[in-house]
Amino acid sequence: MDQNIEKTLNLLKGKIIFDEPLSKHTWLAVGGPAEIMFFPKDIDDLQTFLRNKPDSLPISVIGSGSNLLVRDGGIKGVVIKLDTPYFKKLTLSDQILTCSAGVKNISLKKFLIENEIGGLEFLCSIPGSLGGSVKTNAGCFGQSLSDVLQSATIIDLTGNIKTVPVQDFHFSYRHSDFPSDWIVISLNLKTYHKNADEVLHTLQEQEDYRKQRQPYNQKTAGSTFKNPENKRAWELIKQAGCENLHIGGAKMSEKHCNFMINAGSATASDCEELGEQIIRRVKEKTGVLLEWEIQRLGQKK
Repeated sequence: MDQNIEKTLNLLKGKIIFDEPLSKHTWLAVGGPAEIMFFPKDIDDLQTFLRNKPDSLPISVIGSGSNLLVRDGGIKGVVIKLDTPYFKKLTLSDQILTCSAGVKNISLKKFLIENEIGGLEFLCSIPGSLGGSVKTNAGCFGQSLSDVLQSATIIDLTGNIKTVPVQDFHFSYRHSDFPSDWIVISLNLKTYHKNADEVLHTLQEQEDYRKQRQPYNQKTAGSTFKNPENKRAWELIKQAGCENLHIGGAKMSEKHCNFMINAGSATASDCEELGEQIIRRVKEKTGVLLEWEIQRLGQKK
C-alpha cells in the first residue's frame, strides 16, 4: 500500500475494510470489491480523512445501495459509507426535521409515527438512506425531495462543511446540480403536525400500493429508467417487446417491467447489458432514448 494512504488510514477511528465485496452493500447483490471501504465514526473522523488523504486517491460514496449498480471489477480507491450511529440521527425543532444522511426509510417511518409528523410519508416508500435522495431528487406518489427540503449540510472532498439552501440545487425531475465532490451529511426537511393514526394510514396505503404493483422482497434496484417527459418508461419497454427480456440472471420484473431484478445468479455485467439492450430496442421501436435512473459505479471486469 502507498505510504501516504497508510499514514492517512492510521489517523482514523472508524472501521476500515480492504477488498470488501460491494455485492454485500447493494440491493441488486452484484458487483466487485471496494479496494478500501471506510465507515467514518463521526463527522470529525470523515473530515480528518478528507483533509489528510492524498490528492490522487479516488473517492466514492455510497448509501444503502438501493438504486446502485456496482460493476464486476469493483471500485478503486476508497469507498465511503455513512453507516455508523452518528450518521443515523433524527432531530425535530419547530417542525423542521434534521435527518442525518445514513437514516433509512424504516427509521424515518417509526419517527414520523411516534412524533406525529406529516409531509414526509412518501420518503418512507423510497428504499435506501436519505443522503442519496438529494443527487437524484428522489420521489414517488406525486412528491419529490425538493418539495420538502429546506437545506442540506454537505462536506466537500477537502473537508470543508457548509449548509446549502434548497434553491442552490436547481432541482428538476430526478436531477439536481449536485457537485461530484460533495457528500451529504444531513438534510433539513419541512414537516407539519399530523395525527399518528393518519400518518400510519398514509404509510400503509403507500406500502400496499407498492406491494401490489412492484417487486417485493426481491433483489432489485428500484426504477431502472427515468420516465421521459410525458411518457412512462414501463409502457415504452412493453411497446418494444422487452418486458420479458433477460440476460443471465438479470431480468425485468413480471410485476413492473421498469424494475430490474437479480433472479439469483446475475452478474453486474448481466444487469448492465440488459439495461443497454432495452435502451437500444426502445430507441429503435419508439424513437425515445431512455436514461438510466440506477446509478452505475466502478470498473468492468
